[in-house]
Amino acid sequence: MPDANELLQLVPKAEGKQSMKDFKSDQEVRWCPGCGDYAVLAAVQGFMPELGLAKENITFVSGIGCSSRFPYYMNTYGMHSIHGRAPSIATGLATSRRDLSVWVVTGDGDALSIGGNHLIHALRRNVNLKILLFNNRIYGLTKGQYSPTSELGKITKSTPMGSLDAPFNPVSLALGAEASFVARTVDSDRKHLTSVLRAAADHPGTALVEIYQNCNIFNDGAFEVLKDKEKAQEAVIRLEHGRPIRFGTDDAKGVVRDPLTGDLEVVTVTEENQSRILVHDAHNPSPTTAFALSRLADPDTLHHTPIGVLRSVERPVYDSLMSDQLDAAVEQQGKGDLAGLLAGNDTWTVVG
Repeated sequence: MPDANELLQLVPKAEGKQSMKDFKSDQEVRWCPGCGDYAVLAAVQGFMPELGLAKENITFVSGIGCSSRFPYYMNTYGMHSIHGRAPSIATGLATSRRDLSVWVVTGDGDALSIGGNHLIHALRRNVNLKILLFNNRIYGLTKGQYSPTSELGKITKSTPMGSLDAPFNPVSLALGAEASFVARTVDSDRKHLTSVLRAAADHPGTALVEIYQNCNIFNDGAFEVLKDKEKAQEAVIRLEHGRPIRFGTDDAKGVVRDPLTGDLEVVTVTEENQSRILVHDAHNPSPTTAFALSRLADPDTLHHTPIGVLRSVERPVYDSLMSDQLDAAVEQQGKGDLAGLLAGNDTWTVVG
């Protein structure tokens, strides 16, 4: 199975050194002032030169929504496609053009509502593409209706008495679909966001990155507990592979597994329970613990929210498997006859 370096070797390298400026398009950025999308755009534009790839061989595919204007602002190839279908279009592109680095930009409404099936099947196939899922827990483009990640009881224009829908946890959903790489980060934490993007780019196969993104017009402050300096210290669980899962002031809190139920829980670290603190293993072949970690984030308060890479494991990459299969077919049978394939044997002539 090819690793990330081997897959990147298929994409032509840039001639000369690149900078952030090389990845800025000439289009006026048109998001609401203060939108979290600006921070993500700047982070991506600043990170792209690290790949060292020819920008003509980098493609951004989006669906519909505020986040989906992203391809306009990247000086790469791109496609502003149709609602929820970006993963499917990107799958076709990645499998037919292995010389491209393919990125998907989508939102919680775009990816998890009409696009739900397209997302989970891209994840289970493990196509070599990177999916950035902007989650602001609201429909921003259409002016503030509740979305698949809005908390229970959310009052919006479309739910004036409060949402009755239990919200999706995108990270849990991705892990349930057997995604080989799953991470979460926050729009305003540039350093952490960039480190997660770097890890996603290095991963062979589908990488899903959920980005908590503030919509300051229709859902302002949705992630304030994770952004306020004092509150975040007690709420944010920063995951690092190979390190004990501890957080809070002086790392006073930790995550342990309940010996009876197998569930994870947050405890105050003492001498008695210190040996029980979990060590994060992002490379564990089983997604069980990663899924349990994802469930620590309460959908209402977001207290005890893990961020970082929850899972990064190697699985066969769909594009490579398909390429090998096509090479084997050509070797065994020669080049195919497309017209004959389309016609098949079940044809007839109408005489009249």
